[in-house]
Amino acid sequence: MKNYFYFIVILFVFLFGVKNNLFAQAEPVLYFCEKYGDDGEVNVTDRFSTGDYITIIVKCDYALKLTDCSIQFEKYNTRTRDFDFYKKFYDTLEPDMKYISFGKDADNDLKFEDPGFYRVFLLDGKDKTVASALIEIIPK
Repeated sequence: MKNYFYFIVILFVFLFGVKNNLFAQAEPVLYFCEKYGDDGEVNVTDRFSTGDYITIIVKCDYALKLTDCSIQFEKYNTRTRDFDFYKKFYDTLEPDMKYISFGKDADNDLKFEDPGFYRVFLLDGKDKTVASALIEIIPK
């Protein structure tokens, strides 16, 4: 009986402690797709081939309140076991935006020539991380 009581207490503490993790994510989420078109996101994935253009999607439940922002890529270096700067693109947004897609345009090519693992960040105007994700680029 005593063991049963401890089990209930531990279960209660566990469920109470992780309760917030069971709900949908309210924080900005960054992920990738092949392109964004009239029908929405096409081929959502975190794995692309070298030379493929990608589209970066950022979703949030609330307005991000960003005007100046940037997308930064960092490539994993297997020798140093750390991420190294790869490239960065700048953009301007409307502060009330909750859903953003960054795709290929005149200023942003959004493709990778080198295979490997990359960290992708959405940074605010002060280079603080708003959202991030990992992407794998494989040889074509």
